[in-house]
Amino acid sequence: MAGYGLDKAVRASVSFDTPCGALLLELEQIWTEIGEREQDKDRMFLELEKECMRVYRQKVDSASAERAQLRQSLMAKEAELKALVASIGENTTRFKHTSLKDKLTAVTPLLEELRAKKEERIKQISNVQSQIEKIKAQISDHGSQNYDGCVKQLSDDHDLSTRRISDLQMQLRNLQKEKSDRLQKVFIYVDEVHGLCAVLGMDFAETVKEVHPSLHGTNSENSTNISDSTLEGLTQTILKLKAEKKTRLMKLQEIVEKLHKLWNLMESAEQERRQFAKVAAVLGSSEEEITSPGILSLKAIQETEEEVERLTKQKASRMKELVLKKRLELEDVCRNAHMEPDMNTAPEKIIALIDSGLVDPCELLCSIEVQIAKANEESLTRKDIMERVDKWLSACDEETWLEEYNQDDNRYSAGRGAHLNLKRAEKARILVQKIPSMIDNLIAKTFAWEDETNVPFLYDGVRLVAILEEQKLRRAQREEDKRRSRDQKKLQSLLLKEKELIFGSKPSPRKTNSFNRRMSNHHSNGNGTGFMTPVPRRVSAGSATPELLTPRSYSGRYNNYFKENRRLTAAPLNFSAVSKEDSMSSFASISGSEPDSPLYLH
Repeated sequence: MAGYGLDKAVRASVSFDTPCGALLLELEQIWTEIGEREQDKDRMFLELEKECMRVYRQKVDSASAERAQLRQSLMAKEAELKALVASIGENTTRFKHTSLKDKLTAVTPLLEELRAKKEERIKQISNVQSQIEKIKAQISDHGSQNYDGCVKQLSDDHDLSTRRISDLQMQLRNLQKEKSDRLQKVFIYVDEVHGLCAVLGMDFAETVKEVHPSLHGTNSENSTNISDSTLEGLTQTILKLKAEKKTRLMKLQEIVEKLHKLWNLMESAEQERRQFAKVAAVLGSSEEEITSPGILSLKAIQETEEEVERLTKQKASRMKELVLKKRLELEDVCRNAHMEPDMNTAPEKIIALIDSGLVDPCELLCSIEVQIAKANEESLTRKDIMERVDKWLSACDEETWLEEYNQDDNRYSAGRGAHLNLKRAEKARILVQKIPSMIDNLIAKTFAWEDETNVPFLYDGVRLVAILEEQKLRRAQREEDKRRSRDQKKLQSLLLKEKELIFGSKPSPRKTNSFNRRMSNHHSNGNGTGFMTPVPRRVSAGSATPELLTPRSYSGRYNNYFKENRRLTAAPLNFSAVSKEDSMSSFASISGSEPDSPLYLH
């Protein structure tokens, strides 16, 4: 009964509509035909049920393990997905799938996409960061080891967002700009060092290699060192070269100044000077204008020094000649300005001093040059007065010519050049009338000059004011002589008229001359002055008209003129010693005088 009941239970648990139930029913029919006992059937059904339960359990366990694996994989991928989203900084859509396989199927491609994007971001950031570290290493003198270490650390970096990339790119641009500025500054410094080395004649390659070897022999920007130490080294090198340039320039300018003086003293030929023309140009140039290659080299300075030494030796042998030449130059300046040179440097004294060795020829030469400079300066202050003196002397020459012209009996003849002489005579009369005012203005100008300079104005060693005052006295004397001549002629005319009335006829020339001689002797014996006016020079009737005097150099005439003034200045005339009556008695012995003839005192 127990077996039957179990068999019933097995049967009841199996549905005969399913393939498994149909097989069990078929198995029970087979066992019945065979004659199996019910107990054996129940036993076999239980065994079969256990075996089915074991198979189901295995299937359940297998499915449970698969589910756990799917869940673990999904969780790992979701965690990785969240990490990638957080690292990259991008938002993802939420999944609406219910099964694990669907979720896993949906997550896998998105995860692969984010992984690829992460690798791309890592490469991008690594590239930017490597450039940053490389530029930093170039700027801060760091090697490449630190740079490699920084690249390896990028795999552990969790910030791969676009914001970080933008920040790194901004940092890279700033560093690239700083690198470009530094590189440009290095090139400028190197060019300046090259120019200074060229001017100083120094080796450019050796100079920059002392700062950094990469500064010479390459044009690559990446190979050129732009570190702080390189910039500082270039700056110090430039300062050192500029200081050396300034020192050499000052030294060369001193040498060239001596060279110019020696050239001027020795009157060196242009061909000899042309050899040092480039070096001589530094005398008037500033430090910035000196750019010619090799102009401040040690060789150029040494050659210039040797030239100065050579000319100095030649100067010692020609110093006497140079001093005498300068003395002649001083005399020429004084002669042109009608001044007296310093007699302490007369040629005979100069020769004696140089031969005795008591005076350094260079000091003597400098002293004469100072005198020449002072003479030139004084001649400029005398220029206005000297021009007025020249005009006055020219007017005096015209006056002398006019007096000679008036004495010519044939001046109105129709000879050759007579019309020109008439025009000149008319101009000369106008000019002669201005002589008194010219003298007065010249005296006033001379006094003003003397008040300003506190020294007398000397003309060839004589005070000009004394000469002008003497000329005023002489002109006054001449005017007085002319007046007396006119009075004498009037007296002669009255005496002739009176004699005609007494004798009733015109006396013969012989009696008239005898009468005049008696009158002359009477007056001479009466006052004892013996003052006689020389008979004016006459021109015979057949003589030609005097030649036309044209303007020319009056230097010789002026010198004679002022020599006569000096003589007159030494012994001034006394007009009061000659009385009017004596003058009239003296003129009584003269007959046939022309009204305009000049009268001179001797």
